[in-house]
Amino acid sequence: MTSYLFTFRGPRDSGLVPETFDAWATWQLQLGARLKDRGYPATAATLIGARADATTLHGYSVIRASSLDAAVALAHGCPILHEGGGIEVAELVSNDDTFDQWLARQSH
Repeated sequence: MTSYLFTFRGPRDSGLVPETFDAWATWQLQLGARLKDRGYPATAATLIGARADATTLHGYSVIRASSLDAAVALAHGCPILHEGGGIEVAELVSNDDTFDQWLARQSH
């Protein structure tokens, strides 16, 4: 079976909203075994290099850094920038505890 990466792009002024968590968690639960990795919501993000509409997804990496600025500094060393590509850097937020609590409430 083939795996697919979903990259969610929302309006720039949107953020983590507790009221939408039920909808996301319900959808993820409906995906069942097809869902291999729930992923993490992204908060702060920036684009380095070519615009997103001028490029196509070539892969992803998850790195550790002390801040968004530090992550951006690390991204500047990526060779794809010299090939006309771009990198979107986003801070990820773990929802593991929130999802586990939501899931426990669903079984009642």
